[in-house]
Amino acid sequence: MVELDGVALGVAAARRLAGLGRTVIRPGLTDREFDDVEQRFGFCFADDHRAFLAEGLPVWTDGDDDPDKTTDLGWPDWRSGDPGRLREHLDFALEGALARIEDGYWHPWWGDDRPADAADASRVARERLIADGPVVPLYVHRFLPAGRGRWGHPVLSIWGVDVIFYGADLLDYVDREFDVAEDPDAEPKPWPEARVPYPDTFWVQIADWSRKGWPIPPVGFVSE
Repeated sequence: MVELDGVALGVAAARRLAGLGRTVIRPGLTDREFDDVEQRFGFCFADDHRAFLAEGLPVWTDGDDDPDKTTDLGWPDWRSGDPGRLREHLDFALEGALARIEDGYWHPWWGDDRPADAADASRVARERLIADGPVVPLYVHRFLPAGRGRWGHPVLSIWGVDVIFYGADLLDYVDREFDVAEDPDAEPKPWPEARVPYPDTFWVQIADWSRKGWPIPPVGFVSE
């Protein structure tokens, strides 16, 4: 396998997406546009994510207008999208997890004991999730962690507290999500393994749990 750095990985993923021919891709974001987005929303793109969007800005893929989609989210249009809509997409993972906490879910990553008061539980979980660092929408409910100097993190599929790795990295993700030419009768691809080390966060703990084929951990479970 050819070794990639963050920029090369992002460019390779963007070119792979373009080559599949299913996505409308506009000219990539400029440095000034990246600065505007990062200053407005308070995060920095990971190196591979930034290179991906600099190579070309995806705005629509076949099936995005399917009325049976689970959500009306698609590609975030960082150039001309509605700021409120972009903020909603950025908050999707956090707010989805907090909704589950309101329903009684708790994870020891936020503390061994769930606060008795529901508002306190939500506050503590919110603080810990924010401390983990933001995750940035890639496409629909697929996310990459933010962070200048970071690259190669597995792509996360996040729906509430249902979290899986949807690609070993950005390039692997593009193949898994958008390459529909594969034999439908072929054996499914194995759960992706990360190719570079990544920090431990709530999202990663749940995705690791899912990768092992286990259900969402129950309240009170402490991972070893």
